[in-house]
Amino acid sequence: MRRKYISFPNSLEERNKVRTRFYQKLNFPGILGCIDCTQVAIIRPSQNEERFYCRKHYHSLNVQLICDADMNITSVDASYGGATHDSFIWNVHPLKLFLENLDETTWLLADSGYPLRKYMMTPIVNALPDTPEKHYTDLQIRTRNVIERTIGLLKARFRCLLVHRVLHYQPRVAASIVNTCVILHNICNKANMPVSTLSNEDVLQEAQMQLSLTNNEHTVNNNQGLQFGVNCRNNYFISGTLDIPKTISLCLI
Repeated sequence: MRRKYISFPNSLEERNKVRTRFYQKLNFPGILGCIDCTQVAIIRPSQNEERFYCRKHYHSLNVQLICDADMNITSVDASYGGATHDSFIWNVHPLKLFLENLDETTWLLADSGYPLRKYMMTPIVNALPDTPEKHYTDLQIRTRNVIERTIGLLKARFRCLLVHRVLHYQPRVAASIVNTCVILHNICNKANMPVSTLSNEDVLQEAQMQLSLTNNEHTVNNNQGLQFGVNCRNNYFISGTLDIPKTISLCLI
C-alpha cells in the first residue's frame, strides 16, 4: 500500500511532470518537491525516552514529508524521535544519495532547518529589500508554503496527528499510523475529497506546540557541499537577473 500510494518521482518522465506542475502553479522552475518536518506527539515511550523528547518538552515523532505542487505526499519518514533534528533525518535518508547522483538541474525547496546544497535550495536569511537575493527568497518561501499547507491539510483530515491530541501508542505503532494517514491523505487528495477546516483553538494550540527551527545554513565555512549549493543558487537564481522564470528550460533536462 505504501509503495502504491506514496511514490517519489523516479523516472525522468515523472520528474518532468512534477517540475512542470510546480512551474505552472507557482512560477518556480526545476522544483522536484518541497520538504519539511512536523512533530506528531506520542505518549512517553517505554524505551529510549530521550530520543523522543523534543525541545518543546513533550514526546513526539519528528516526521519528514516531501510533497508536490498539488499537495500529494511523495515521501514520508516517521522513524525518528522528536529529539532528532531535521537536517540529521535528511542526511541519512536514501533520497539524499539519489539526488546527489541525479544528473539533472533540479531542487527540493526547504527552510533553514536543512542544509543548502546543489539539490536543495534554502532561503537567504536577512536578504536586503529590492535585491536579487530578496526576490529569490520571497519566491522560495511562497513556493515552499505548499509543504506547510500540505501538513495542515494532512492534520486537518486526521486530527490524531495534531500535536496537542497525542497518539497513545509506542513509537513503532505511532509511525505506522502516520504512514497510514499519509496513504489515505493521498487517496483523498487525488479524489478531491473536501476536508473540514481546523478550529481556531486547534490552530492556536498547534502553532504554540510546534518545534521551532534554527538557521544552520552557514555553520560550516569549509563545507564543500555547502559551497556547491551557494554556487548553484547564485548561478541560477541570483547573479545577473531577477527573471527566474527564464530558467524554466532547466527543469526539462
